Amino acid sequence: MLSDPIADMLTRIRNASMIRRPRVVIPSSKLKVEIARILAEEGFIGGYTVTDEKPQPNLILQLKYTGKGDPVITGLERVSKPGRRIYTGYREIPWVRSGMGINIVSTPKGVMTGRQARREKVGGEILCNVW
Repeated sequence: MLSDPIADMLTRIRNASMIRRPRVVIPSSKLKVEIARILAEEGFIGGYTVTDEKPQPNLILQLKYTGKGDPVITGLERVSKPGRRIYTGYREIPWVRSGMGINIVSTPKGVMTGRQARREKVGGEILCNVW
């Protein structure tokens, strides 16, 4: 049993992109699908699909690479962990790599990027940073 499934998802993405895999398979959950949706909207992954296998559906991410073959995702960092949750107001949401990256925030209005959370003036738990 995993104690932090979000960190497991980020580690699987990091490991698959380091060895240039075209796709990565992750056990699915609602939160992981929302994170994948944000990564696809922001252009970090090519797309995602959710299989309806039993007993556990899988989330399949299509990883993106540049023309030279370098991964589009150069870094993933888990911020809020099960042992230490990090909550912030919308004014204190930090910038990732001076605006070149994104942070994914779980808010009362749903999972969104830090930029969207600032725009909607809602704070929450900072799940991870991606650049």
